[in-house]
Amino acid sequence: MKAVLLTEHGPAEVLRVAADHPVPEPGPGEVRVRVRAASLNYLDIWVRNGWPGIKLTYPHIPGADAAGTVDAVGAGVTEWRAGDRVVVNPTISCGHCAFCRAGQDNRCVHFALLGEHTSGTHAEYITVPARNLLGLPEHVSFEEAAAASLVFVTAWHSLITRGNLRPGETVLIVGAGGGVNTACLQIARLTGCTVIVVGSSDEKLAAARALGADVVVRRDVEGGWSRAVYQITAKRGADVVVDNVGAATFADSLRAAARGGRILTVGNTSGAQLEIDNRYIFGKHLSILGSTMGPHADYVTVMQLLFKGRLRAVIGAQYPLDEIHAAHRALEAGEHFGKIVLAL
Repeated sequence: MKAVLLTEHGPAEVLRVAADHPVPEPGPGEVRVRVRAASLNYLDIWVRNGWPGIKLTYPHIPGADAAGTVDAVGAGVTEWRAGDRVVVNPTISCGHCAFCRAGQDNRCVHFALLGEHTSGTHAEYITVPARNLLGLPEHVSFEEAAAASLVFVTAWHSLITRGNLRPGETVLIVGAGGGVNTACLQIARLTGCTVIVVGSSDEKLAAARALGADVVVRRDVEGGWSRAVYQITAKRGADVVVDNVGAATFADSLRAAARGGRILTVGNTSGAQLEIDNRYIFGKHLSILGSTMGPHADYVTVMQLLFKGRLRAVIGAQYPLDEIHAAHRALEAGEHFGKIVLAL
């Protein structure tokens, strides 16, 4: 089968597209999926570059998102048949630990993510636990499902489950074009919130406005964007701040938050080491809430909203699998709005 293989860390050029990688066999409780579309997340860049302590089994197949059709089932699988259209929940859990039994499988003591801790989705065929599949309606394309999967469950769990987002609140989203942020924008609007988006270009901010943002602010606005947000909100600040940028923006996010506000983070594209002025936290009664992915119940909830057309995946670019190098470079450049999808 055709697959993207990583055998060492480095720039995009270390990725290799193999034409004859072995097709995996589904084990007990597993399903083999013929992947029709996959997508990229910034996680793929981090895995490719590597970090201290990362442990991969080489050759490693990257990628967390996929949608396609069931190709074969392993022993004990009765709920899926060959030809079924499916989308894949990227979170792998044991199903037996105390967290899994409590429905918090994204906190599983054996938590794994496709493409990071185990073989991923950038291949023609993958095997995953049967419980990770969700039936895909005929009217939803493989491309849209693959683009939505990771970012929408991440956004939903962060905003709704962890952040307890309520109608009428003001949500500030730091960054306009990323997949999680475009999902957060839509979820906040669906909840009945006012949404402010900070972005790096007029083009991205226009796209955010078209997606439903109430107010948009240039990142390089005179006086700083946190000051601009404070003025926009009549010196109140935002009830909820979504900051997945990290080191470059976190201080401003604390300043832009309202008293009693919540800072939500699921990532750190600009760096993980933060310098925090603790006076903002206790002086403004702030809460900093982190989360990773979401339990399967959240996955089903948010994907059903996508299937009903109440949310939609934003696709910024599409590439064939053979052009994986160009796709990685485009993701690193950050010039797109929405997700980058791979066609298989």
